[in-house]
Order: sequence, then structure tokens, then C-alpha cells
Amino acid sequence: MIVAVGADHAGFDLKERVKRYLESHGHSVLDMGTQSAESTDYPPYAFRVAEAVRDGKAERGVLVCDSGNGIAIAANKVEGIRATICVNAKHAELARRHNDANVLVLGSAYIAPEDVNPTLDAWFGSSFDGGRHARRVAQIAEYERTRKPI
Repeated sequence: MIVAVGADHAGFDLKERVKRYLESHGHSVLDMGTQSAESTDYPPYAFRVAEAVRDGKAERGVLVCDSGNGIAIAANKVEGIRATICVNAKHAELARRHNDANVLVLGSAYIAPEDVNPTLDAWFGSSFDGGRHARRVAQIAEYERTRKPI
């Protein structure tokens, strides 16, 4: 799978760890930056990853910042993106199964180091359940497309 990854300075170290882990598990990684721990703003990296997913250059994305909040908010401004902050494997599994999340967001200050790999495994190993969840995801997409309440 092709995965776009990105982070701000607070997420740089974890992004590098995620990148190595994904590559060691057979994924191709598009690194959308940042390339150092030097202070930088998160929106450009969120937009780059989200646009790569939206445009089909990557099948999924992973974003990292300190809390995960800002970078998730920015990514979710890109049409078709369902970026979810996950702090453990169960959270990640449900994000995929129930929400068809296409961008995983990790808060480097909030995910325990020992939870990172199981969270990645759960997120990349889970599929969308469809059914009633598909109806809900479709409602979100319709609102996003038309900006009209259901």
C-alpha cells in the first residue's frame, strides 16, 4: 500500500519511526515532511498528506503532531478526508471499521510508545464494515459536497 506521512516538528521523531515501521511491513511511503525537529506550522503537512490521499497518490495517510488535534482539523478540511486521532489499537480498528477513516492521526505526546505499533497494525489491518456505517459516511460526504443539512 502507498501511504503518505507527514508531521510538524513535534511529531517529527514519531513520523520517522512510523515511516520505518511501515516500510518494514511492505508499504511504500511518501514522506510529505517535515524533515527536522525545527519549529514549523502543521497545516501545510496536513494538507499535503490529505491531498495525496484525495488525489489517489496514496491509499491512506498518517499524520503526527503533539496532540493530534490541529493536524487532524486541518486534514479534515480537504474534501473526502476522514482523519481520526487514535490512541490505541481498538480506537484505530473502530476508526477503520466504522468510519472508513483514510488518515490516521497520532498525538506524539499522547500515544504510549508501546501502543504505536499495535495501533498501526490495527489501523492498516482493519477494513470498513459497510452496512449502517456506509450510510453514515455517505451522509457526511453528501453534506461535504452540498453543504446542506440532512
